[in-house]
Amino acid sequence: MLSNFHSLQYGTFGFRFKGAHQQRIVGIYSIGWEKPISAAPYDWDGLTRSEKDIIIFQYTLKGVGKIRIKDSTYRLESGDAFFVKVPSDHRYYLPSDSNEWEFIHITLFGEEAIKCYEEIIKDAGHILKLDLYSNTISTILEILKKVSTNKLNDAYEASSFAYLFLMEIQRHVLNIKTDEEWPDSISNAISFIKNNYANPITLDDIVDASGLSKYHFTRLFHKTIHSTPIQYLTNTRINKSIDLLKDNKLTINEIALIVGFSNGNYFGKVFRSSLGLSPGEYRNSKSFIAVDHFIGDQSLPKHTFVF
Repeated sequence: MLSNFHSLQYGTFGFRFKGAHQQRIVGIYSIGWEKPISAAPYDWDGLTRSEKDIIIFQYTLKGVGKIRIKDSTYRLESGDAFFVKVPSDHRYYLPSDSNEWEFIHITLFGEEAIKCYEEIIKDAGHILKLDLYSNTISTILEILKKVSTNKLNDAYEASSFAYLFLMEIQRHVLNIKTDEEWPDSISNAISFIKNNYANPITLDDIVDASGLSKYHFTRLFHKTIHSTPIQYLTNTRINKSIDLLKDNKLTINEIALIVGFSNGNYFGKVFRSSLGLSPGEYRNSKSFIAVDHFIGDQSLPKHTFVF
């Protein structure tokens, strides 16, 4: 990956945009690519720095560094990253037994940045292991590339990149992988739902298709799909109904039966719970942006697509 950024040079870029709103959002304070060597001291103490209310992410490319966080000390090698707040009780440095420590870093500020940081630290701690080709590291390198070519001079664009960076870390922490292959048992259950959603199938039917016990299956399904099997079945039916609602020759009750609901009344309640309006309102209203595909969790509050 680094070969794609051969034009980048060592150094740190600082951002100082004006506006009181800057402290409320996620902003970039600095970003850089550094390579301290043993001939020059490199030592930062989180309790003695002049900066306040910033968060620092630093990712090791080559060499070895160390960080002490309270009473624990960590050796940082290729692929290791740390995430800390200033001020806090930490110290990161080039140890005496290391000749170099090459890394990229990004420092953020703002109330929203602090909130995201605290959530991430609560779930994953201060030390993260990341692949060089991960979206998180790619985002930092893309920002560096833009900055080094003088193409990032706007506070709003800088903030959008900062948000993206934080979201990619959270994606990593939650282990959400968009290209992750599903276990065979989950794939079998999904195929069963897609082929039989029009029938009055139950959770037991879906479990039987998976080949697992109900307890194991429901836990694995939620971990993999991030919803329950019944929620997934319901969303599948709603998506099919959205397409059928474009055909004015079909009644609401007919559509309900076609997609697997027992009757039009129940279908209407579920549809409203999902999209915030009835099937008839969806079909006839011109005051909202019509969606062609619904993505949602039935356990979460729903919002009407009205603009």
